[in-house]
Amino acid sequence: MREVLEQVGELMAIAARTAPKSGGTDFVHVHVVKGDDVQKIGEGMIRYGEEKNIPGFIRDGKNLVASEVLVLIGIKDAAVMNLNCGACGLDTCQELQPIEKNEFKGPQCMFRLLDLGIALGSAVKTASLLNVDNRIMYRVGALARKMGYTQDDVVMGIPLSAQGKNIYFDRKG
Repeated sequence: MREVLEQVGELMAIAARTAPKSGGTDFVHVHVVKGDDVQKIGEGMIRYGEEKNIPGFIRDGKNLVASEVLVLIGIKDAAVMNLNCGACGLDTCQELQPIEKNEFKGPQCMFRLLDLGIALGSAVKTASLLNVDNRIMYRVGALARKMGYTQDDVVMGIPLSAQGKNIYFDRKG
């Protein structure tokens, strides 16, 4: 089953890669995590949640430990669109200077975050069409980044599972 989920992860990577991008410029990165690394990130999430007393990290970490494949989708060094739209909270694009924050580097250009969202949607649509259970999880991306699995400025994780019941549906915690 793991081999099939790995193939689905690769198809999701293609869907994210070919998703439309603002201004035709691509800052989206995709990484398919397989094998023991999926478990290591999940266990790291559980430890982090226990250390910081954040139940959501524990819950999501347990979901990841029960998964076989993880797709990470993020953006890195995303240039602004130079529209001065103000959606980032600043008056001009030239003022936007992302810095390290809590889990991610921000603020980010709203159009680049939209690109990330479209890529995420394209990827999970692909998994859904193939009947593979999945869920977009910011905490997975945050810990994968913290553990050095990605250097993206903002990243989300999408764990994959194919069991008799969707493990991401009625989570507790």
